Amino acid sequence: MDLYTMVVVIVAISVTAGIVDKYLKTRQKEANVSVDEGVYTELEQLSERIEVLEKIVTDSRYDLSKEIDRLER
Repeated sequence: MDLYTMVVVIVAISVTAGIVDKYLKTRQKEANVSVDEGVYTELEQLSERIEVLEKIVTDSRYDLSKEIDRLER
């Protein structure tokens, strides 16, 4: 193998490895972003549900003890 051919092959392998590495890192980052978006969506939904429950419990017309007594009968 000629010296120049060997240098070209080494450079080609290095460049290809760099491109593949960058591609794999980009795919991993995109996968993490989609997971994070799903978590944030679920967190927003849970926050809304908690707000509704807080409104129910703090409503003056709602008396938890009366409801429990009614259910026990």
